[in-house]
Amino acid sequence: MTGLETAIILIAFVTVAAVFGYAVLSAGLFSAERGKETVYAGLAQAKANMELAGSVIVSSPAVAANATRPITEIRFIVRNAIAGTPIDMTIPGGDPAMPANRCIMSLTTAHEYFNNIPWTRTDIGFGDGDNLLESGEHMEIIINLADVEAVGVTSGEWSPLIANDWFNIQLKPMLGSTMTVQRTLPAGLDDIMDLH
Repeated sequence: MTGLETAIILIAFVTVAAVFGYAVLSAGLFSAERGKETVYAGLAQAKANMELAGSVIVSSPAVAANATRPITEIRFIVRNAIAGTPIDMTIPGGDPAMPANRCIMSLTTAHEYFNNIPWTRTDIGFGDGDNLLESGEHMEIIINLADVEAVGVTSGEWSPLIANDWFNIQLKPMLGSTMTVQRTLPAGLDDIMDLH
């Protein structure tokens, strides 16, 4: 009789241990699967990064004597950082004051912050003519500050960028990390300036 009771107790312990073991294994497998998904999502984000290729060029056309010389245009070239996922750089047509871009750009100055500013792009060198920034392709980003000023009427008072001002442009693609371009203007401005 004692042996039978002992066997029943052992069977009960084994059953309980099996249930707990199954729960622990299930939780471990679920956790490992979630960890794998996180790693793959991180790799997808890392493979869809863009970087600056070269300098930032600003235009400041000459104005009348003794007048403040503002910056009118900012240009820079971007490329895919590594041979990875293409980055969507689609610019829908329509009203430049209300852009619905796939890559959102924001402009911060010492005076204001503008989100989703209007911009245009041009393929540089090798390019297949589509809207994707793919491996081996370069695109020139052009920001016309007159268009930003038009948008600024609704989001704040526009103050022109002049000598000694700084600006910060953030490029926020749909997939990948944000790229920041920050420059300070020199004390004297020329028609075309290369900001290293």
